[in-house]
Amino acid sequence: MSNQTFTMIKPDAVKNGYSGAILDRIIKAGFHISAMKLTRLTPEKAGEFYAIHKERPFYQELVSFMSSGPIIAAILIKENAVEEFRSLIGATDPAKAAEGTIRKLYASSVGENAIHGSDSDTNAKFESNFFFTDKERF
Repeated sequence: MSNQTFTMIKPDAVKNGYSGAILDRIIKAGFHISAMKLTRLTPEKAGEFYAIHKERPFYQELVSFMSSGPIIAAILIKENAVEEFRSLIGATDPAKAAEGTIRKLYASSVGENAIHGSDSDTNAKFESNFFFTDKERF
């Protein structure tokens, strides 16, 4: 069990002006932000990041969506970070997400679900390293 996880506030949430409210919820839930940046994925970088889903029918739509606008990438620190963060963001489908979760509050659909959260310690490490060098973390 690691104390680190990775998140991205997705293009839909950035475009809709939810970034500040989402970051506020993350901080109030006790997470420390170890690294953060506003960036934009190219289709190539989005494809690389989501390569695990390459054979899935939604892959091209996902790559297109994730490269459609700016995102906020961040590394978060908290005890039991992955599990705690997954609980905070809620189910992928906002209609099935628990009340008060980030996706219930800010997502509009399964495809535009406002936020990404690592689903394992292994993926948290890979995803954090995809966006940040050691020098960019504090």
